[in-house]
Amino acid sequence: MAKEEIKQAITDFVKGGDNSDTILLDKVLHKDFRITNNGYMGTNGVTIIDKQKYLSNIKDGVFGGLPRIMTIENMDENKTIASVKLRLESSENIFISYNSLVLDTDNEWKIINNLAVVESKK
Repeated sequence: MAKEEIKQAITDFVKGGDNSDTILLDKVLHKDFRITNNGYMGTNGVTIIDKQKYLSNIKDGVFGGLPRIMTIENMDENKTIASVKLRLESSENIFISYNSLVLDTDNEWKIINNLAVVESKK
């Protein structure tokens, strides 16, 4: 049961990004959600983006808007925490994404951290 709910949360996260759906993303992202990226957009070091900045980047078209093919490569769940490794491929990029989820106080699985590396296909 939990694995299906986790898979749904991950699917909603990816679809929300692909479709620039900030309402769906707001629902599936924990209030303390962070993106952690090492080498973001060619920069040196670690970049951290919080939930509000992420949602505004989606809304403004900085992130998202391109359909991606999603493959769940690994899923591990233990009571109230889970980890999911994804491979996402769009027409422009390949993403390897490690996602941490928590079973929130409303009994819904929420994504709390997204650790990703993006490689351009060009």
